[in-house]
Formats: sequence, C-alpha cells, structure tokens
Amino acid sequence: MSSAELGRFLRAQRERLRPEDFGLRSRTARRTGGLRREEVAMLAGMSADYYRRLEQARVGPPSSQVLEAVARALRFTEDERDYAFRIVDRDPPRRPHAVTEVDPALGQMLDAMPGAAAMVMSDLGETLAQNATSKGLLGDHSRFTGINRNGMYRWFTDPAERSLHPAGEQEAESDARVSTLRGWYARTGDPRAERLIALLRARSTEFERLWQREKVHICRSGPVTLVHPVAGVLDLRAQILEADGPGQLFVTFTAPLGSSAAARLSELGGENLALAGT
Repeated sequence: MSSAELGRFLRAQRERLRPEDFGLRSRTARRTGGLRREEVAMLAGMSADYYRRLEQARVGPPSSQVLEAVARALRFTEDERDYAFRIVDRDPPRRPHAVTEVDPALGQMLDAMPGAAAMVMSDLGETLAQNATSKGLLGDHSRFTGINRNGMYRWFTDPAERSLHPAGEQEAESDARVSTLRGWYARTGDPRAERLIALLRARSTEFERLWQREKVHICRSGPVTLVHPVAGVLDLRAQILEADGPGQLFVTFTAPLGSSAAARLSELGGENLALAGT
C-alpha cells in the first residue's frame, strides 16, 4: 500500500482516542476530538514535527522501531499494529504461515456436532467444509466456484448472500466483515487478501465506504438473527474459533439447549442428511 494510507490510518486512530484516558489535559478548548499530533509524538518519544509529517505522508516509510512506538502510543491492538506494518510493506513482529487444508480433527468435529451448524473456513472467508446442519441453514457452499467461493466477496457483490439476514442488521454485518478482513490481512500478509481487498474496493461502493473507516477488529463471537425460508426466525450465537494451524477457523451457529430455535436448527440438519441419502 502506501505512506498516504498509513497517514490516514494513524489519523483515524488518533481521532478516536480520548485525552482523559491518557491523563492529558489542555488549558484551551479542543476544536476536535481525539489526541493532538504533538501529544501522540510525546507519548511515542519522537518529535512533533516528524509525527506530523508521518501523518501527512511527507516522509518515507517509517522504521519498525518507529511503528512499534506509534502503535504503543495509540494503544493499537495486535491486529491494528500488524495492519500498520503491512501498509508500508514491512513484516509485523509475528507472521504465521497460512494453512489452507482442513485439519482432520476439525473434520471429525463437524460431524460430532449435529445440533449446531458448523463449518471450517479460511481466514479470508472461503468455506472449506460444512456439516449437514450448516448446509441446511446456510446452503451448500461447495456449489460456488472461482472468486465466488469467497463468502466475503459474495456478501458485497451478490444480494442473494444477504437473504438470511434482516435488512436492519446488514449494515452492522458489513462493517464487521470489513474490519475483520483488515485484521486477518494484518496477521497473515497473504497476497490473496490484498488482491481480494483491491477487487472489493473496485467493485463495491459499500465496501470502499466502510474500508475508509480504518477499523481493525476481528470478530470472534456474538448473537446473530437469521431468517430461514423453512425454519423461520432463528436467534443464534455465532462463535469463531482459531484452530492450531493459522488460517483455519472453526465456525459454529448454536441455539440455547431446549429452545425452539435449537429444535428447528436440528431439524434442518436432519432434513439435509435425508436429502443427501436419496
């Protein structure tokens, strides 16, 4: 990417911080929210002039030491820190090797959870394997080919991908997906992620708008409501677990035991198994 992109990212993160969280007070009223550039420079142990030029993309790519100092000053999460490194084509402090093949143990776990919709995904949004309940709930993702195998791509380019999600919740879902993609790109530095980001920025105005928010946050769990054409409204909990091998995610959708949603979710798996056996 570029120094200009780094400058925009640093500015967006700086403006989100509250001075009082750093014990900083000002004798004059602040015209805008967030920390001032000179305050970030002080916290990072560098000159205010250098930090100002860094945000304004008037200096070359900073060293790893400078990036680490700025990350600490702005209280970056690990994902945000790694993303800052990637922007200027530097390797972050850790760079796990991506794995694309399904771990056999994860495949066994899929079939051991008939009451949950479970699947193994890559960190870029490609479905690698599904159990019967997942296919009954979300559809069989093996039917997709090429770039359409990527759920992130489908979400922003194919309206049908959103058919299960209530309209009022789609904006939040889009925002979560963009910030998660930015986080996974920061972690892995996978060239495929960079190509996917470039493609989505070119083809989806919604993605581009959300990308400009400069948010980095990998979503791992939370409530989700799906409206299924057969099972109706399902209030579920999504859980995303990282497997031992980098790049592999174990994703589940569950309902409280004994609930109506749990019974209907289980029925979706049974119906899908029956269809597969015919």
